[in-house]
Amino acid sequence: FRTPSHPRVNAKLPGYLLVLEDSDEDFDTVLSAARKSALPHEIRRAVNGDECVRLLENYSETHRPLLALLDLNTPLGDGRDTLRTLRQNPKLRTLPVVILSTSGNPKDLDYCYNEGANAYHTKPVDYPEHLDTVCRIFEYWLEGVMLPSSPNL
Repeated sequence: FRTPSHPRVNAKLPGYLLVLEDSDEDFDTVLSAARKSALPHEIRRAVNGDECVRLLENYSETHRPLLALLDLNTPLGDGRDTLRTLRQNPKLRTLPVVILSTSGNPKDLDYCYNEGANAYHTKPVDYPEHLDTVCRIFEYWLEGVMLPSSPNL
């Protein structure tokens, strides 16, 4: 995506990425992908859905969420509950939400898109493929598209 004529379109936006992930190994893959992609943004982690919603709802206008990356199968309010809650909150309705789950179940896929997910990816079992998938997600959402200047447009 990135060439001299195509700079990082969101590199200067103040904000952070929020990752809902209860697996330490999978979160480490996200951090490795962020380093590999040279992302300038902070990455915050929630290990359960309730914590994810709390972190996303309590942001400042000068340091807001730019992207939410959600695992579906987490404790205390899973990714499905989190997605539904985010889309019902006017402040977070335009926040890009990407699902990254081990589930390839068509019911999960349909549910997430019906509830407003912007993208759905299955986690590869193989580490290099998993790393590549997360890098491509970051490249697309943080370099390839223009994000809303305010999450509550």
